[in-house]
Amino acid sequence: MLKKRLIACLLMKDDLIVQSIGFNKYLPIGNPKFPLEFLNKWDVDEIVLLDISAYKQKRKLNLKILEILSKSCFVPLTVGGGITSVDDVKKYIRSGADKVSINSSAINNSKLITEIANIFGSQCVVVSMDCKLDKDGIYTIYKDSGKIPTNLVASEWAKKAESLGAGEIFLNSIDRDGSKIGYDNNLIKEITESVSIPIIACGGVGDFSHFASGIIKGGASAVAAANIFHYIEHSTIIAKMNLLQSGVDIRMDSEATYKGREFDKNGRLMMMSREDLSKVEFTRGKENII
Repeated sequence: MLKKRLIACLLMKDDLIVQSIGFNKYLPIGNPKFPLEFLNKWDVDEIVLLDISAYKQKRKLNLKILEILSKSCFVPLTVGGGITSVDDVKKYIRSGADKVSINSSAINNSKLITEIANIFGSQCVVVSMDCKLDKDGIYTIYKDSGKIPTNLVASEWAKKAESLGAGEIFLNSIDRDGSKIGYDNNLIKEITESVSIPIIACGGVGDFSHFASGIIKGGASAVAAANIFHYIEHSTIIAKMNLLQSGVDIRMDSEATYKGREFDKNGRLMMMSREDLSKVEFTRGKENII
């Protein structure tokens, strides 16, 4: 059985990383180079970089930024924003992307999914779905960064995307985005039960326990988040420790596992007592210290 994955999502607006709240408020974080470098070192399994303003502004993602970022990224990098053709995908791949994410362009031209899959393989195609629960209790699809409703039912669109060649689905909950109350596990479960391709859940994480819930209760193959990773050091390592403690099979390469440590309600490490500190033993590593 394949291990589950922890994915960090970086949202870029006007070439800056931002924090998203409900798909309508954005707080600036800063230069994309620094969070990507930190996340890459903190044992994350993959990184998703989405330019959320590119499609609406009818432009492409800044390829110079992508080239710079990809040079310091040593995990699979999925890139989205402004993709409307196979030629765009070629440019993104040549600039360092491993996979591409398409959203509104796939809704407007579903054949694009097949065209990309035929050339680069299904493993390269991630269809991003922005979903919202309507007044009738049906999950529907929105486009243009969650601004414009469509008549597409989420589960039906997922099935169509899979049949057209999508290799994965990046599932966003608009209702939960920035809410910090956890994933919409009902949405995740509905989509995972509709298709056989991997589902990446995103939207709503505010506590490290939420990651395990998205996998165990929702059935996601991978869990992603953005906001929670910006403000807590070693956040992805702590997230993985929580996943392991919940019984989720996930890769853990970092030696800083924080096993047996306690965390506060915000996921930050609790200070060790003097008694516990007195029991800590330090050993010299294998590397020579100069």
